[in-house]
Order: sequence, then C-alpha cells, then structure tokens
Amino acid sequence: MIYRHGLTILAAGVLLFTGCSSKNPDPDQLKSECTIGGQEAPRWVCGLHHDDRYYAAVGTAKMGKLGFGFARKEALADARANLAQQVALDVKARTTQFARSTGVGDDETVERVVENVSKQVARVTLHDSQQEAYWENPADGSIYLLVKVDRDKVDETAKQAIVSSYRNDDALWQQFQAKQALKALDEEFPGKR
Repeated sequence: MIYRHGLTILAAGVLLFTGCSSKNPDPDQLKSECTIGGQEAPRWVCGLHHDDRYYAAVGTAKMGKLGFGFARKEALADARANLAQQVALDVKARTTQFARSTGVGDDETVERVVENVSKQVARVTLHDSQQEAYWENPADGSIYLLVKVDRDKVDETAKQAIVSSYRNDDALWQQFQAKQALKALDEEFPGKR
C-alpha cells in the first residue's frame, strides 16, 4: 500500500514538472518586447539592440511644425549625444584601468591621459557615427533613430591617444616602454575583432 502511494505521488510530481516545462511557448512571450505609447516597436527602440562590433544608441524627437527634416536632425543629435556619453564612460573606465594597472605615472598623469583620450574618442564618435535604423510611432508621429559607431575604430583612436599622451613626456614614455605597456594596451583596447 505504501509502495502504491509512493508511486502515485511520484507520478503526480512528474506530471507537474512536465507541465511546467512545456515546449509550447507562452503566447505572452511571443509579443513584442518593446512597446512605446501602446505601439509595438522594433526591439532596438527600447535599447534592446546589442552587437559586440558596435556601440549603439537611440535618439528620439517629436514631429513638430518644422516637419520631418527638423525632427530627424533632433533625433540624430539626441542619439549621438547618448552614443557619445556611452562611449566616453566605457573608454574612460578602460583607460583608467589600463593606466592604473600598468602603474605608468601618478594620479595626475592618469587624469590627463583619460581627459585627452576622452576628447579624441568623442570626436570619432560624433564624426564616424552612422544612422542604422529608423522608426516612426504611428500613434503620435514621434521618430526614433538608432545610431552606431564601430568599436574597432573607437579602440584604435583610444590607443593612439594614450600612446600620444605618454609620448608627450619623455620620462613617462620611457616608463611606458619599460613596463611593456603596449601589450597591456592591446589587451584593454583589442581593436580588430
């Protein structure tokens, strides 16, 4: 009797477990992962775009009396500002990590290098960024743009700016070379992927 009772409980457990792990997808999971103002939108509109080869950001603007051209320029400026901020934060963190891990220079040197690299990378981000995608919300006419910039280009610019910063001071450059910092630099900013 106990054996039979145990089998019944085991069978109920298996059925419950199997029912929870059904291979048929839940209809709610099939819905768009991005909804803006009640409208289904492409995933990238909600920032769900990821590609290791690029930095990407979204910008938006309301359609106004000045028309599509003006709204597009506003959305593009918004996207580029978001992109520049994203790239700057990442590059600043990696540059600081590189400078501190190699021990080349003091805190003042590290700050100067980070500032120089940030300026150079910001120029590249704004100059080389491209519009990748466009979406207009049918409910209110607001537009969304996805803008991207190549990570390899950013990495190469950052490396050049770091090397240039250290070369500007002979003593630092000697220290940079002695610590084989170029190898560490290539690891932190790999470039060609």
